[in-house]
Amino acid sequence: MKTQTPSPAPAKAPAPKKKSGGLNPALVIPILLVIGILTYMFVFGDGSHFQEGDNSKEPLPGDYFGTVYKGGFIVPILFTCFLTVLVFSIERFITIGRANGSGSIDDFVRKVKSQLDRNEVAEAIKECDRQKGSIGNVVKMALVKYQQLATDTQLDKEQKLVALQKEVEEATTLELPMLEKNLTIIATLASVSTLIALLGTVLGMIRAFAAMGATGQPDTGALSTGISEALVNTALGIGTAAIATIMYSYFTSRIDTLTYNIDEIGLSIQQNFAAHY
Repeated sequence: MKTQTPSPAPAKAPAPKKKSGGLNPALVIPILLVIGILTYMFVFGDGSHFQEGDNSKEPLPGDYFGTVYKGGFIVPILFTCFLTVLVFSIERFITIGRANGSGSIDDFVRKVKSQLDRNEVAEAIKECDRQKGSIGNVVKMALVKYQQLATDTQLDKEQKLVALQKEVEEATTLELPMLEKNLTIIATLASVSTLIALLGTVLGMIRAFAAMGATGQPDTGALSTGISEALVNTALGIGTAAIATIMYSYFTSRIDTLTYNIDEIGLSIQQNFAAHY
């Protein structure tokens, strides 16, 4: 009697990896530090900004480049912080802009909910392909699972709803890291820039008072240098921290809006599935 060899079980599809987009901080920040140092030395420290063409002399009247150079060695560090905030803010603008997809998110959500009310799942999937973006990706994955569960005869209704909810959560987990990447750097610089500026301010004031105590009488040149160093560092640090705080709040607000829309349409998908199946 001829025995049949059992056919091998179909291999499970590998789980999708979490998305990770954006710039690599370990590579970008050192490059920006080099740019900051070179800018400080050869742009702000160029002799054309100083009396007699010597950057050890006082800056020319009204020349802000020379004034910034007199801020001392803390200036290139603060300038690097500013460049880092600027670069990663631009990167987040681009990434989150792509995540929104094409067209209005509110219109997309309303259209998909309307199609689901009419049980037009295939049309809703096509709408996701047109929208693209993070919401489109999450909704499409949920709707594909929706179609699979609609024809499943092994699971009961409660198990299908749990599976559908899990699919929405997994799809959201895949998208969010791409949106939130590098936001921690912006948030950190919002506070660190102020502390670095405070260090530069203290060093500048130490220099100013040391110049006064060395001779027993005010040395206007050394005193002005010390005060200039203090004020330049304060201005750069506060400005960088303010920009970083505003950018972080703006980006987290946009991500929260995307997350809310994903939760809203995910709940709608589950409710429609429960109503139709």
